[in-house]
Amino acid sequence: MTNPATDLKDDGSEAHPRFAEALDALGIGELRGRVRRFPEATRTAAEAAAAIGCELSQICKSLVFAADGVPVLVLVDGASRVDVELVRRELGVEKVTRAGADVVRDTTGYAIGGVPPFGHRTATRVLADRSLLDHDVVWAAAGTPYTVFPMEPKALIAHAGGTLVDVRERAA
Repeated sequence: MTNPATDLKDDGSEAHPRFAEALDALGIGELRGRVRRFPEATRTAAEAAAAIGCELSQICKSLVFAADGVPVLVLVDGASRVDVELVRRELGVEKVTRAGADVVRDTTGYAIGGVPPFGHRTATRVLADRSLLDHDVVWAAAGTPYTVFPMEPKALIAHAGGTLVDVRERAA
C-alpha cells in the first residue's frame, strides 16, 4: 500500500521536459522544485485531489475544446464542468465540442490527464473560469498523468495567457 503523503517526489525532476523548459522560459523555473509526482495516476481531478489531500475545486483542469474546429484551452476548477454553450458565446463561434485525444496531443504536446495550463507545443487561445480565483493556491498537471504543481491562480492564468470568463455549468 502506498501513502501519497510520504511517497511523493518533489525535486522537480519528474516534470515533463517540455513543461520544465516552459517554466524556465517563463522565468518561473523555481516551480520545478514544487512539482509533485505520485505513484498512482492523478489523471482526473478527483484522483489529483485525493492524492494531494485538497478540495476538488482546488484542482485546475486544462481541457481542450474545438471551437469551429480551432483548438482552445479552457481552465476550470476540478469540481466544475464546462458549459460549452457559454464557451461558444464567449468565443463567438458556431460550434464547440470536446477535442479528441489526437487533437489534444497535437495541440499541447501532452496526453489527456497530464495537460498543464501552459508550456504547450502550439500557441492556443486560453479561457480561464473565474472559479479558479476562489482559492489562494490551485494544483495543475505538470505534463504527465502522475505530476502536479501548485500555483497562485492569478499567476497561473497570467502565465497561461488566459482571459477570465464565466464558462462553468451552473446548478439548476
